[in-house]
Amino acid sequence: MTRQHSQNRVQNSYVSGISDTPLKGQTIGDCFDETVSRFPDGDALLSLHQGLRYTWTELQRVVDEAARALLALGVNKGDRVGIWSPNCAEWTITQFATAKIGAVLVNINPSYRTHELEYALKQSGTSTLILQGKFKSSDYVATLAELVPELNNKERVPGGLSCARLPELKRVICLDADLALPGMLTWQGMLDHADKVSAEQLADVQGTLQFDDPINIQYTSGTTGAPKGATLSHHNILNNGFFVARTMGFTEKDRLVIPVPLYHCFGMVMGNLGCVTHGATMIYPGDGFEPEATLKAVSEEKATALYGVPTMFIAELEHPNFAQYDLSTLRTGIMAGSICPIEVMRQVIDKMNMEDVTICYGMTETSPVSFQTQTDAPLDKRVTTVGTIHPHLEVKLVSPETGAVVPRGETGELCTRGYSVMLGYWENEEATDKSIDEAGWMHTGDLAAMDEEGYVAIVGRIKDMIIRGGENIYPREIEDFLYAHPAISDVQVIGVPDEKYGEEVMAWVKLSEGQQLTGDELKEFCKGKIAHYKVPRYVKFVDEFPMTVTGKIQKFKMREEATHELGLD
Repeated sequence: MTRQHSQNRVQNSYVSGISDTPLKGQTIGDCFDETVSRFPDGDALLSLHQGLRYTWTELQRVVDEAARALLALGVNKGDRVGIWSPNCAEWTITQFATAKIGAVLVNINPSYRTHELEYALKQSGTSTLILQGKFKSSDYVATLAELVPELNNKERVPGGLSCARLPELKRVICLDADLALPGMLTWQGMLDHADKVSAEQLADVQGTLQFDDPINIQYTSGTTGAPKGATLSHHNILNNGFFVARTMGFTEKDRLVIPVPLYHCFGMVMGNLGCVTHGATMIYPGDGFEPEATLKAVSEEKATALYGVPTMFIAELEHPNFAQYDLSTLRTGIMAGSICPIEVMRQVIDKMNMEDVTICYGMTETSPVSFQTQTDAPLDKRVTTVGTIHPHLEVKLVSPETGAVVPRGETGELCTRGYSVMLGYWENEEATDKSIDEAGWMHTGDLAAMDEEGYVAIVGRIKDMIIRGGENIYPREIEDFLYAHPAISDVQVIGVPDEKYGEEVMAWVKLSEGQQLTGDELKEFCKGKIAHYKVPRYVKFVDEFPMTVTGKIQKFKMREEATHELGLD
C-alpha cells in the first residue's frame, strides 16, 4: 500500500527541494559582518564607471558610516528609505546600511516618471529618499521637484522637509552634489552626521533585529497592470541569494559582473546577496547596460561569472569588438527573464566559455528564484525548461479550474511554498490574499508542465491563455511552432476579443534581417501543421515588443494596442 501511494505521488506534479545545507537564520547585516571577518582583504565591490574599489573591510567601513548617519538623521527600524538611482556603489552601500538599522529599503525603478514615482513614494510611505541627479534622459531632481516644489525653498533646512503632496517624505539625499536643490542633503552631507552616533550604538540597534523582519519593498514590474509592493524579509532574500550562488558553485574566489539593474531582484539579491553570502566580488561595469563595457569588465577584471537577460548576451555576442576581449576566465552565470534561443545558448557556452551557465525562474514575490538549472544540466534542458526546484522550497502544478494537482506532463498553474514567499504586498491585504492561499502557496499565475525528472517548462500566463470557442490555447505552443519559420526572428502570440469565439489568435512577428513575409504566407505555413483554431487570424509585423527593463514581454500592453488598432474595443 505504501509503495503504491509513493508511486502515485511521484507521478503527480509535486516536488520538494532537498538540501544538506540548512537555511541561514541571520539578518543581512550579521551575514555581511561575518563575511568581512572571513575575507577582510578580499575584493568586495568594484564600481568601474565610478573608479571605486572596496575590499570587504573598506566596504564595511563605508556601510557602517552610512548606517550611523541615517540613524543620526532620525531613520529608525521599520522606516521606509527609497532609493531611485541606476547602478552605483552608493546603491549597494544604502542596501546594507538600511539592513543594519532595520529600515525598509524601497527599490524605485530608475525609469519611473512623475506619476509612477508619486505612487511608489505614497504607497510605501517613504520618509527618506536617496536619488541620483540625472541619468540618460531622466532628470531625477527635476522630476522630484515637480512633486515636491518645497525642495526649492532656500530658507528650508536640508533634511527638515515638509511637503504638501507627499506628507510622509521628510528628507531627500542627492548623490550628485552639483545638482542638489536647497532642500536636499548631499550624500557627503548625510555622511557628515555619522559622528553623532557611535559604533556601539549601531551595534545595539543591529542586535535588536530579527531575520523575519521586513527589510525590502520591491514593486512588481507591471506586466499585468498597476505595480504592487512585494514585502520581503532578511530571511527571504538572504537565503535566496545564498542558494542561487551555491547552485553555481560560488566561493570567495568568484568575481561576478552585474550589468543587470540593482533595483530589481536580479541585481540586489541574485547579484549582491549571492556574492555577500559567499565572499565573492561584485563588479558593476556601468550605471546602465552597455555591451562593450560589460565585455571589458569581464576581460580586465578576470571575471568568473556574468549575469544578464538573453537580449544582453545577444548584444555582447554581436558587438563588433567582441573578439578583442579575453573571456577565458568565465565559467558560469545566470540567464533569466525569458527563454533563451538554443543557438544563443550554444554561443554563450562556446564563445563566452560559460560552460556552467544556469537558467533561473522566479518572481519578485518569491525573492525571486524558485527554479534553477544545475551547472551540468543538458543543453536541451537549459533552453526548454527553467530547471528544477530550489532547495528548501516546494512546488505543485494545479488545475486552474479545480485546484487539484495535475499529473506529470500536463499543464497547470505553478504554485510555490517555502522560505522564499514574500511577507505580503505592502498595505494591500486584498492582493496578498489573492496570491497566497491559506496553506501558504504562492500562486504565480504562470502555466507550466513538469517532466519525469522534475524539470519545469513555463507554457505561459493564465491571463495570457486564449480561450477560443471553448478551446484552451497556450500562446507558447504557437510561438514555438512559428519560431521554426526561417524568416521569423521572434514572435509573441496574444488573444484579442472576438464576438463569435470570445477570443481570436494574433501573432506579433519580428522578421530576421533581410527577410520578407506576409500575413497570408504565415497562415499558409501553419495550415495542416497545427490545429485550425490555433492559426493566427491576425498578424502584425513589428520591430520590437513592449518590454520591462528586465526583459519581460508586456503582453497586456500588446493586447491593449492591438484591440484598439483592430477596432475591437
